[in-house]
Amino acid sequence: MLKLFKTIFKAGEATTKYPFAPFPVSPGFRGKPELDAERCIACAACMVACPANALSIKTDEAAGTRTWSLFLGRCIFCGRCEEVCPTHAIGLTPEFELAVGNKQDLYQEATFSLQNCAVCARPFAPTKEVNYAMALLVQAGTPEAEVEAQRSNFETCPECKRKKNVLSPVKLPLGQHMNKGMPK
Repeated sequence: MLKLFKTIFKAGEATTKYPFAPFPVSPGFRGKPELDAERCIACAACMVACPANALSIKTDEAAGTRTWSLFLGRCIFCGRCEEVCPTHAIGLTPEFELAVGNKQDLYQEATFSLQNCAVCARPFAPTKEVNYAMALLVQAGTPEAEVEAQRSNFETCPECKRKKNVLSPVKLPLGQHMNKGMPK
């Protein structure tokens, strides 16, 4: 009998103290996603990649805002949102306890301002996304002054850019015509 107690004492505890103490999770454990709104550019890549449709983005043109929303009740903790985020603004945490008393507590939201078009003044893209695209060009080696000179192009909505390209005449070298080489 004394030998049995000695063996049990050496073995230690077989169970964890959970829920009275935090449950230890393995490195790389995929718990609930969390957004760092400071880093997010509201590009919607995470929403497109989410297989459970737990992420949604709503654009309110009248208010000039885009709202990012995550419903943890639908999330399957797959990590696709973390993989596709270009700014690493969303990441999976080791937190897995999601019991709440109110369903609204399962929602995470962040609101971003939209950039107004320089031509038509309609909101079209998140301001942070426009600035991010310009910063990428600078990081890729384009001189900052050259990128700043193109700011009006970045701040123009796609519809106005199309109108501008349609209305501007196409300059061809002398002697060439638009229908050259086309069957008559």
